[in-house]
Amino acid sequence: MPHINCNNASLYYIDEGAGEETIVFSHGLLFSHEMFRAQIDYFKTRYRCIAYDHRGQGQSEVTDSGCDMDSLFVDAAALIENLQLGAVHFVGLSMGGFVGMRLAARKPNVVKSLTLMETSADEEVNKLKYQALNVIFKIAGSKPISKKIMNILFGKTFMNDPERAEERLYWENKMMALPKTVTRAVSGVINRSGVFEEIKSIQKPTLVMVGDEDVATKPEKAKRIHKQINGSVLEIIPGAGHSSTIEQPKFVNAILEKFLSHVQPGNSSSVGH
Repeated sequence: MPHINCNNASLYYIDEGAGEETIVFSHGLLFSHEMFRAQIDYFKTRYRCIAYDHRGQGQSEVTDSGCDMDSLFVDAAALIENLQLGAVHFVGLSMGGFVGMRLAARKPNVVKSLTLMETSADEEVNKLKYQALNVIFKIAGSKPISKKIMNILFGKTFMNDPERAEERLYWENKMMALPKTVTRAVSGVINRSGVFEEIKSIQKPTLVMVGDEDVATKPEKAKRIHKQINGSVLEIIPGAGHSSTIEQPKFVNAILEKFLSHVQPGNSSSVGH
């Protein structure tokens, strides 16, 4: 699979499917493009689907700097422009949402619609807690705190479902295998600035989704974004935590499909509530 140089970083991405329009998927912290596998498989018969790994995560280059959200926004814009995608449907979850909000506010010509999942327009409210976990991570790796990480990233429904034990083990093993260099990306998220006032300027059709069990960016954060972006649509996902694309993929796919169906080809005006 290919890499592309964006803003002085080699980013890994996958490019699947075909269609007149393109969806770009931007993942959450500690994950990779893989968290959107269910969405890509669902939409690739009708859309070109691009999913990339943020610098310092997944299979992208680990850089010495540039893990702050403002740099990652430049990375995303460069990816879209370098691949000559035109205006895309940008889907960002958590960290990907931090990028998406900046992208739609600062470079609206590359965005046709915006989907924000389990994200926040504010500074990090759990900064001290996450900084403490990041120190442990830097010293001892992710293994000693993998259970804590899982309970932040996934909701109680997913974590307690006996039929999904194999899935949980798969993702926990992924978390335990994370390299210590990921702490750079964690710092970028923890120390990000808020963009709440800035997102008032977003005029693209916007879908805001959040799991009702999300403890990392609680539903109140999604409601704040929804009120701040004129004409945005808010959807609460039952039985999902901070990783709804994995926890409730069918629900997410149905909501996203309904939203995208209202964004007409060539139409980038706002959709109603």
